Amino acid sequence: GLGFNIVGGTDQQYIANDSSIYVSRIKKDGAAYLDGRLQEGDKILAINGKDLKDLRHKDAVELFRNAGYYVSLKIQRRLQSQNGPVGHRGDGESGGLPLAAILVPGLALAATAVWILLRYRQRM
Repeated sequence: GLGFNIVGGTDQQYIANDSSIYVSRIKKDGAAYLDGRLQEGDKILAINGKDLKDLRHKDAVELFRNAGYYVSLKIQRRLQSQNGPVGHRGDGESGGLPLAAILVPGLALAATAVWILLRYRQRM
């Protein structure tokens, strides 16, 4: 096998109102584990170019079983929050650092630079 388990599908939604297919477990020493790119919680969008949207769980399993020796997966990585469960980034949501995490240090740095410039000018 490919070395991982999946959950989801139109008949077994893993996330409410989302019938996508997700990686639930990566088996130690399996193909996915040895490759190292796939992670538990990843949403699998396609396998070998075949879209997994709106499939029943058993139909998705069948696609994986018949994937062949060389397998290409299109995935969407799930974001790990620091204090809580794995979170899914939906369409339209931004990722990365909060704006305040960038603005506050940036403003502090700018204020320090202005203060240094003014102090330097006074000494001239």
